[in-house]
Amino acid sequence: MVNLSKEQLGAVMSRQSNIRNMVVIAHVDHGKTTLTDSLLAKAGLISQDQAGDKMATHTREDEKLKGITIKSTAISLYYEVERDDVKDERAEEVVESNGYLINLIDSPGHVDFSSEVTAALRVTDGAMVVVDCISGVCVQTETVLRQALAEYIKPVLMMNKLDRCIFEKQLSAEEIYQGLRKIVENVNVILSMYGDESSPMGDVSLDPVKGNVSFGSGLHGWGFNLKTFAKMYAKLFSISEKKMTSRLWGDNFFNPQTKKWTKTETDGSVRGFNKFIMEPLMKVLQASKDCQKETTKELVAKVGIKLNSEEMEKEGKSFMKTVMKKWLPAADAMLDMIINHLPSPVVAQKYRTQLLYEGPLDDEAAVAMQSCDPNGPLMMYVSKMVPSQDKGRFYAFGRVFSGTVSSGLPVRIMCPGYTPGKKNDPNLHLTSIPRVVVMMGGAATGLSQVPCGNVAGLGGVDRYLVKTGTVTSHEHAHNMKVLKFSVSPVVRVAVDVVHASDLPKLVEGMKRLAKADTMIQCTMDSGEYIVAGAGELHLEICLNDLENKHAGIPLKRKNPVVSYKETVTTKSDRTCLSKSNNKLLRLYATAEPLPEGLSEEIEEGTVTATQDFKERARYLDDNFGIESGLGRKIWCFGPEGSGPNMLIDATKSVQYMQDIKDTVVAGFQWSTQEGVLCEESMRGIRFNITDAHLHSDPAHRRGAQVIPTARRVLFSSVLTANPRLVEPIYLVEVQCTDTVIGGVYSSVNKRRGLIIEEHRQTGTPICTMKAYLPVNESFGFDKELRSQTGGQAFPQCIFDHWQLMPSDPFDPTSRAAAIVLETRTRKGLSPNIPSLDNFLDKL
Repeated sequence: MVNLSKEQLGAVMSRQSNIRNMVVIAHVDHGKTTLTDSLLAKAGLISQDQAGDKMATHTREDEKLKGITIKSTAISLYYEVERDDVKDERAEEVVESNGYLINLIDSPGHVDFSSEVTAALRVTDGAMVVVDCISGVCVQTETVLRQALAEYIKPVLMMNKLDRCIFEKQLSAEEIYQGLRKIVENVNVILSMYGDESSPMGDVSLDPVKGNVSFGSGLHGWGFNLKTFAKMYAKLFSISEKKMTSRLWGDNFFNPQTKKWTKTETDGSVRGFNKFIMEPLMKVLQASKDCQKETTKELVAKVGIKLNSEEMEKEGKSFMKTVMKKWLPAADAMLDMIINHLPSPVVAQKYRTQLLYEGPLDDEAAVAMQSCDPNGPLMMYVSKMVPSQDKGRFYAFGRVFSGTVSSGLPVRIMCPGYTPGKKNDPNLHLTSIPRVVVMMGGAATGLSQVPCGNVAGLGGVDRYLVKTGTVTSHEHAHNMKVLKFSVSPVVRVAVDVVHASDLPKLVEGMKRLAKADTMIQCTMDSGEYIVAGAGELHLEICLNDLENKHAGIPLKRKNPVVSYKETVTTKSDRTCLSKSNNKLLRLYATAEPLPEGLSEEIEEGTVTATQDFKERARYLDDNFGIESGLGRKIWCFGPEGSGPNMLIDATKSVQYMQDIKDTVVAGFQWSTQEGVLCEESMRGIRFNITDAHLHSDPAHRRGAQVIPTARRVLFSSVLTANPRLVEPIYLVEVQCTDTVIGGVYSSVNKRRGLIIEEHRQTGTPICTMKAYLPVNESFGFDKELRSQTGGQAFPQCIFDHWQLMPSDPFDPTSRAAAIVLETRTRKGLSPNIPSLDNFLDKL
């Protein structure tokens, strides 16, 4: 890539069959960035000596400081691969040349930044899942795999830090094999659990024999798959490479005396993987680490590797790294998986279009996307905004699914919420593209055009887009589906300026921050400027960016607070009535909790407002017992048209109901957005409009009369249905040693947590524990846990579910009442919950 001119790069980009769009995903600290270094060194972007230490995709100062990836970084890499290595058996693809362009995205592993992973998955077709051989499959590994399968992303597996098993843990070859086999099994369990059997991706299971699993050490730059060793031994045993590969995994045992293979272990026989892979590997590693130079030279000479005098002069770890990189380069093993087992855009877009495109699959845009047609109409999805070198400006980064994007091209930019065919839609912008770039880590390279199947950045369109959107040249195109995040912005911080004159800069800075981060929410609430994020670390990073980059002014920060939700636990004890101001309109309503599990299905998008109403009614009747007649009369979901509350028209033979539908819905959206207890949004409530008395003159049924009445009747129905608060709960995964389990239990129990699972890794002193912990109790949990366990426990928190708070908010001594009081005070409301008399009218 480093030697390619813009013309050569353009030619490479137009060979869609030779492109691979892939993302590196894993749990935090499993070694994604160190492994990415090896691929960059192979492409000539950094020197081989730097690979593993440079962390080239860490482009921000705080990433280098903390040693973790915070923002996903895209980089395009070009490789010339030997034709023999390209065994593409897919009939629909013609491999045009041996030059491959790999658009790689290095993503964060920390759960607080998993919105970056979601954005990266949308624009890629394959994922390299990295798993630490010692820690195994962790909570975030499962989360990112689930996200990948939901986006129809094909995985391959890289097992990293194998050197730690040999040197640190000093495990035997058989113990290492059993550990690796267990990891492959665990990943396959997740793939079968979240994968769809009817998925058009075909078989996504992982098996070292297939070649979609590799092993290695990113830090030391070496790696291999079974094919690497099968090539060495195939000639020796005079058998095919394929047959040798199958013998190097599973229950295949070799007897050195009889020179025969058996399926069961007999006296004197050794497992193929241990005998032909682990034994030579451990010998070379041990000899080179101990600087036994002559022994090392003899060992590697057997596999045809020669060491020159300069390499022989190196000492210690440097000598070991040099020997291993020369014998088993990690980049070769990874490239083999990426090229042969991840799909090209031509293959992937055939099945991904149905998942991503909201319109009919036979329209011009969808057909062009399915065939990855560079001459079709432009369809590009912008998944995130990347800050450019110009202060306050952004590149719109995304994937070109069809057509060719070029500078000067007139386009339609469609933001989420755009309705096709609607005139003067505020979510539609007509403009032309000023600049097209290719992202190269922290830099951007300008190009005149980028054909479909590639990822690109658009300059100069950031004023039309907030976070994501669809860019097209087709007049009748529909939107691409909005991103679905696995985390929620449940932790909020109020910020304020130190100097009042800086207020306009803060407002502008918050707009930029909202653009720069796909998950962050910036709002103004009761006169306070609120920033909401996924967790403590996420907020810390975003507020530092706001202070130093986006606003560039000193800020005052308040303590983080948690978003709660309001719900009801019983059906209203009466039918509530509210009259309009002019007394000519009466609305009657009740509230009741939604059936268990329905709120989650609405949030996940299984039950939506856009479904066919008959189908939806049948589904709700079969699964949740909401009778079909009422299921057909659901007016809307809320808040924001898709929240986990529903409004049902349960009236019979009432005139003019359709005339007031829109205004009642507006009152419902307002009520569910700002609830009666403390103006937090509602969750899990079903409102039934049971009766209405409406004036025959339309002038007396306008919004000014209906909206406040609807709000009052809904509030009164909540207050008569035993209202409660719902709090967010984290799932915490703690890795620790056996000796400090007591410290983990005391830290979790002290914070109203509940340990739900305890799992010991066989043959190691490591224990993995899972617990539920209220988000409100999570602040400072990391520090307390480390002090209780002497730094031997490592927690990872991810938002898991909402949980009912059993205490009564009307009991002044209860915890819920204290939260309501604190929230109302913070929002500048009167300290007491409004009484029922404020909303309920009498006939």
